[in-house]
Amino acid sequence: MNGVAPYEDNQLSAQNDQELVSRYAPLVKRIAYHLISRLPPSVLPDDLIQAGMIGLLEAARNYDSTQGASFETYAGIRIRGSMLDEIRRSDWAPRSVHKKARMVAEAVRLIENRTGRDARDHEVAEALGISLDEYHQMLIAASGYRITSFEEITPGDEVFADTFSEEDGGPLDGLQKEDFKRCLSEAIASLPERERLVMALYYDEELNLREIGEVLGVSESRVCQIHSQAVIRLQARMSYWSKE
Repeated sequence: MNGVAPYEDNQLSAQNDQELVSRYAPLVKRIAYHLISRLPPSVLPDDLIQAGMIGLLEAARNYDSTQGASFETYAGIRIRGSMLDEIRRSDWAPRSVHKKARMVAEAVRLIENRTGRDARDHEVAEALGISLDEYHQMLIAASGYRITSFEEITPGDEVFADTFSEEDGGPLDGLQKEDFKRCLSEAIASLPERERLVMALYYDEELNLREIGEVLGVSESRVCQIHSQAVIRLQARMSYWSKE
């Protein structure tokens, strides 16, 4: 008899997991198609959905209602994290894209440290020794790559969810996490108005680039440039944390 109860418990647990997975499968598709609109054609929706379902299953197994977050919020973080891990593993971006994105971030950091204000497009282009058009094309090329690094930027508790693992603990880790979130929140708030608006519409309201372009009255490619510039500016302003 002692062996029956654990078996029944396992059956019930598996059944509950399956019910949660079935119920929240549409959430996986919604997140996948929200991400896919920002990524190059080489990233397939089915690959993201498959990775997201793994994240959903892990969420169903590990969710603890006593921690305060709803299951949908917790699952959303796990699903998005699994998809981003899949994108990072595939590493579709060529090295030149990574290198150029770092060059832009460093140029922005140096200009803003020197001037004490937001770096302007023409200043960054001049610092890089390229034309303004070439700089804008560089931003578009870097936009998908930047998503894999900064998708976790949101106004709520999901800010950089993957930066600190679930195993982190102790008072020092907690203080570091809160300090990081405070600094990131301040960096987002300090963005130029249009960049801040694009970030809010993109991450908070979950509009795609075309929809944001309609709101702002600009082209989709221009929204892509603004978004990429905002993310690179944040990277430059948060460079202390990346070094840490």
